Amino acid sequence: MTLKEFNHSVDQWSDGLYRYALKWTGDVSSAEDVVQDCFERLWVNRDRVDATKIKSWLFTTAHHAMVDGSRKYKREQILEPGKLPEQSSPDTGYNDLQEVLHEALKRLPEVQKSVLLLRDYEGYSYQEIGEITGLSEPQVKVYIYRSRLHLRNYIGSLDLVV
Repeated sequence: MTLKEFNHSVDQWSDGLYRYALKWTGDVSSAEDVVQDCFERLWVNRDRVDATKIKSWLFTTAHHAMVDGSRKYKREQILEPGKLPEQSSPDTGYNDLQEVLHEALKRLPEVQKSVLLLRDYEGYSYQEIGEITGLSEPQVKVYIYRSRLHLRNYIGSLDLVV
Protein backbone atom coordinates (compact mmCIF):
# COMPACT_ATOMS: atom_id res chain seq x y z
CA MET A 1 0.00 0.00 0.00
CA THR A 2 1.36 3.37 -0.97
CA LEU A 3 0.97 6.62 0.92
CA LYS A 4 -1.58 7.77 -1.64
CA GLU A 5 -3.68 4.61 -1.15
CA PHE A 6 -3.46 5.00 2.61
CA ASN A 7 -4.59 8.64 2.46
CA HIS A 8 -7.44 7.65 0.16
CA SER A 9 -8.57 4.97 2.63
CA VAL A 10 -8.48 7.53 5.46
CA ASP A 11 -10.62 9.92 3.42
CA GLN A 12 -13.01 7.18 2.37
CA TRP A 13 -13.51 5.13 5.56
CA SER A 14 -12.72 7.32 8.58
CA ASP A 15 -16.22 8.81 8.91
CA GLY A 16 -17.98 5.45 8.82
CA LEU A 17 -15.45 3.91 11.17
CA TYR A 18 -15.88 6.84 13.57
CA ARG A 19 -19.71 6.53 13.49
CA TYR A 20 -19.44 2.81 14.24
CA ALA A 21 -16.98 3.36 17.09
CA LEU A 22 -19.00 6.24 18.54
CA LYS A 23 -22.23 4.21 18.57
CA TRP A 24 -20.41 1.25 20.07
CA THR A 25 -18.49 3.11 22.77
CA GLY A 26 -20.82 6.05 23.39
CA ASP A 27 -17.80 8.26 24.03
CA VAL A 28 -16.29 10.74 21.58
CA SER A 29 -12.70 10.46 22.78
CA SER A 30 -12.82 6.65 22.89
CA ALA A 31 -14.23 6.57 19.36
CA GLU A 32 -11.50 8.92 18.15
CA ASP A 33 -8.87 6.71 19.81
CA VAL A 34 -10.28 3.60 18.14
CA VAL A 35 -10.22 5.23 14.70
CA GLN A 36 -6.71 6.56 15.17
CA ASP A 37 -5.50 3.19 16.44
CA CYS A 38 -7.06 1.39 13.44
CA PHE A 39 -5.38 3.65 10.93
CA GLU A 40 -2.09 3.40 12.79
CA ARG A 41 -2.33 -0.39 12.63
CA LEU A 42 -3.23 -0.16 8.95
CA TRP A 43 -0.09 1.85 8.27
CA VAL A 44 2.09 -0.53 10.25
CA ASN A 45 0.59 -3.52 8.41
CA ARG A 46 0.33 -1.81 5.01
CA ASP A 47 2.43 -4.47 3.30
CA ARG A 48 0.20 -7.29 4.56
CA VAL A 49 -3.26 -5.73 3.97
CA ASP A 50 -4.95 -6.42 0.65
CA ALA A 51 -5.91 -3.07 -0.91
CA THR A 52 -9.30 -4.45 -1.97
CA LYS A 53 -10.21 -5.38 1.60
CA ILE A 54 -9.16 -2.27 3.50
CA LYS A 55 -12.69 -1.40 4.65
CA SER A 56 -13.32 -4.87 6.03
CA TRP A 57 -9.88 -4.92 7.67
CA LEU A 58 -10.50 -1.55 9.36
CA PHE A 59 -13.92 -2.49 10.73
CA THR A 60 -12.63 -5.87 11.91
CA THR A 61 -9.73 -4.18 13.67
CA ALA A 62 -12.10 -1.65 15.26
CA HIS A 63 -14.48 -4.40 16.36
CA HIS A 64 -11.71 -6.36 18.07
CA ALA A 65 -10.23 -3.24 19.67
CA MET A 66 -13.58 -2.20 21.13
CA VAL A 67 -14.41 -5.68 22.42
CA ASP A 68 -10.96 -5.97 24.01
CA GLY A 69 -11.26 -2.48 25.50
CA SER A 70 -14.69 -3.27 26.91
CA ARG A 71 -13.45 -6.45 28.53
CA LYS A 72 -10.45 -4.66 29.97
CA TYR A 73 -12.65 -1.89 31.37
CA LYS A 74 -14.96 -4.43 33.03
CA ARG A 75 -11.99 -6.16 34.67
CA GLU A 76 -10.49 -2.89 35.89
CA GLN A 77 -13.71 -1.42 37.22
CA ILE A 78 -13.24 -1.13 40.97
CA LEU A 79 -16.11 -0.26 43.23
CA GLU A 80 -15.67 2.05 46.13
CA PRO A 81 -16.63 0.44 49.46
CA GLY A 82 -20.34 0.81 50.06
CA LYS A 83 -21.03 2.22 46.61
CA LEU A 84 -22.96 0.25 44.00
CA PRO A 85 -22.70 0.84 40.28
CA GLU A 86 -25.38 3.06 38.79
CA GLN A 87 -28.33 1.18 37.43
CA SER A 88 -30.73 2.96 35.19
CA SER A 89 -34.13 1.51 34.57
CA PRO A 90 -36.35 1.81 31.54
CA ASP A 91 -38.83 3.91 33.50
CA THR A 92 -36.47 6.87 33.99
CA GLY A 93 -38.78 9.20 32.12
CA TYR A 94 -36.99 9.45 28.78
CA ASN A 95 -38.86 11.53 26.29
CA ASP A 96 -36.48 11.37 23.36
CA LEU A 97 -36.45 8.26 21.18
CA GLN A 98 -32.75 8.69 20.39
CA GLU A 99 -31.89 8.67 24.11
CA VAL A 100 -34.01 5.57 24.66
CA LEU A 101 -32.36 3.77 21.74
CA HIS A 102 -28.89 4.81 22.92
CA GLU A 103 -29.62 3.44 26.40
CA ALA A 104 -31.00 0.21 24.91
CA LEU A 105 -27.88 -0.17 22.75
CA LYS A 106 -25.65 0.20 25.81
CA ARG A 107 -27.45 -2.73 27.42
CA LEU A 108 -26.89 -5.13 24.53
CA PRO A 109 -24.21 -7.80 24.76
CA GLU A 110 -21.06 -6.88 22.81
CA VAL A 111 -21.63 -9.24 19.89
CA GLN A 112 -25.26 -8.23 19.44
CA LYS A 113 -24.35 -4.55 19.58
CA SER A 114 -21.62 -5.00 16.98
CA VAL A 115 -23.70 -6.91 14.45
CA LEU A 116 -26.65 -4.54 14.83
CA LEU A 117 -24.49 -1.45 14.35
CA LEU A 118 -22.70 -2.95 11.36
CA ARG A 119 -26.00 -3.93 9.72
CA ASP A 120 -28.31 -1.03 10.54
CA TYR A 121 -25.89 1.89 10.84
CA GLU A 122 -23.14 0.95 8.40
CA GLY A 123 -25.14 -1.12 5.90
CA TYR A 124 -22.94 -4.21 5.76
CA SER A 125 -24.33 -7.46 4.36
CA TYR A 126 -24.71 -10.51 6.60
CA GLN A 127 -21.72 -12.11 4.91
CA GLU A 128 -19.51 -9.06 5.45
CA ILE A 129 -20.56 -8.86 9.11
CA GLY A 130 -19.66 -12.52 9.49
CA GLU A 131 -16.19 -11.85 8.09
CA ILE A 132 -15.66 -8.88 10.39
CA THR A 133 -16.86 -10.57 13.58
CA GLY A 134 -15.80 -14.14 12.82
CA LEU A 135 -19.38 -15.44 12.97
CA SER A 136 -21.27 -17.55 10.46
CA GLU A 137 -24.02 -15.90 8.43
CA PRO A 138 -26.82 -17.73 10.35
CA GLN A 139 -25.26 -16.62 13.65
CA VAL A 140 -25.19 -13.03 12.42
CA LYS A 141 -28.89 -13.23 11.52
CA VAL A 142 -29.75 -14.68 14.94
CA TYR A 143 -27.80 -11.99 16.80
CA ILE A 144 -29.41 -9.22 14.75
CA TYR A 145 -32.84 -10.69 15.45
CA ARG A 146 -32.11 -10.94 19.18
CA SER A 147 -30.75 -7.41 19.37
CA ARG A 148 -33.77 -5.98 17.57
CA LEU A 149 -36.05 -7.97 19.87
CA HIS A 150 -34.18 -6.55 22.87
CA LEU A 151 -34.63 -3.01 21.54
CA ARG A 152 -38.33 -3.60 20.98
CA ASN A 153 -38.76 -5.04 24.48
CA TYR A 154 -36.71 -2.26 26.06
CA ILE A 155 -38.76 0.46 24.47
CA GLY A 156 -41.82 -1.57 25.33
CA SER A 157 -44.53 0.97 25.21
CA LEU A 158 -44.85 4.46 23.88
CA ASP A 159 -44.91 5.74 27.47
CA LEU A 160 -41.10 5.84 27.42
CA VAL A 161 -41.00 7.81 24.19
CA VAL A 162 -43.98 10.15 24.51
